[in-house]
Amino acid sequence: MNTKPLVLLASLAIFAACDSSKKEEGTGQDTTAVATMTLEQVWATDTTLRTPESVLLDDANNMLYVSLIDGQGGDKDGKGGIAKVGTDGKIIDANWVTGLSAPKGMAITGGQLYVTDLTELVQIDLATGKIAKKIAVDGAEGLNDVTVDGNGTIYFSDKNAGKIHTYKDGQVGTYHEGIDNPNGVLAISDGLLYTESGKLQKLDAQKNVTTLAEGMDKSTDGISEVGPGEYLVSCWAGEVYHVKPDGTTQKLLDTKDAKSNTADIGYDAAKKIVYVPTFFKNTVVAYQLK
Repeated sequence: MNTKPLVLLASLAIFAACDSSKKEEGTGQDTTAVATMTLEQVWATDTTLRTPESVLLDDANNMLYVSLIDGQGGDKDGKGGIAKVGTDGKIIDANWVTGLSAPKGMAITGGQLYVTDLTELVQIDLATGKIAKKIAVDGAEGLNDVTVDGNGTIYFSDKNAGKIHTYKDGQVGTYHEGIDNPNGVLAISDGLLYTESGKLQKLDAQKNVTTLAEGMDKSTDGISEVGPGEYLVSCWAGEVYHVKPDGTTQKLLDTKDAKSNTADIGYDAAKKIVYVPTFFKNTVVAYQLK
């Protein structure tokens, strides 16, 4: 008996079954499972960073900038600043920039560091560490995170006022409003992401809002992109989530029992290192993403 046709049919059936398992029935969309990720601690700084809120990697200088509130998150007290920390966790200069008031998110463009400072967007020259400009924002109540797109437009959130602002060509504008506690912002190639009370939201070029993920802790904070359609989202209360392309989430880190916060995270895409500012624990912890 010739068994070759049967073998061929069986092989085709197996191939078809495998191929269809990657597609949603009736949609043709790829739903291949994304590999489970883990976080493994690499290092932690000493505990002399005074209320670290945000970490930003400076690729060009192989440096981390850490915003230090050094007091209450809403007080205009002039106690805050920016520290420089090595990518090995050694503190280089804890007082690189001083005289700020509860600084939070940061972004780099054109050799300048931009940081939110309650009611102002502060421009700092990276070469000198000197404050170049303080940009007042009318009606600001509690400015928070910062991001910049490929065209040099700076976006920054006002958590208390429920708004996202822009800064471009010396002008401040309101980009989107009516948001429930917007915190983290991240410019991506086809829009703007922001966190909103347990959700990861996306604004497209026409300002249509799409929910990419929900059900996370209500204290959603920073956002980092780790792959096409994949993100890490931190929650201030002490959690870090992996948001997958299909909108499902995986909790990678939970430090609530240790009363260690996970504020506005930074990310090194080349080395896959996640930098977590622990706020009241006064340290930054680095984790290898695997």
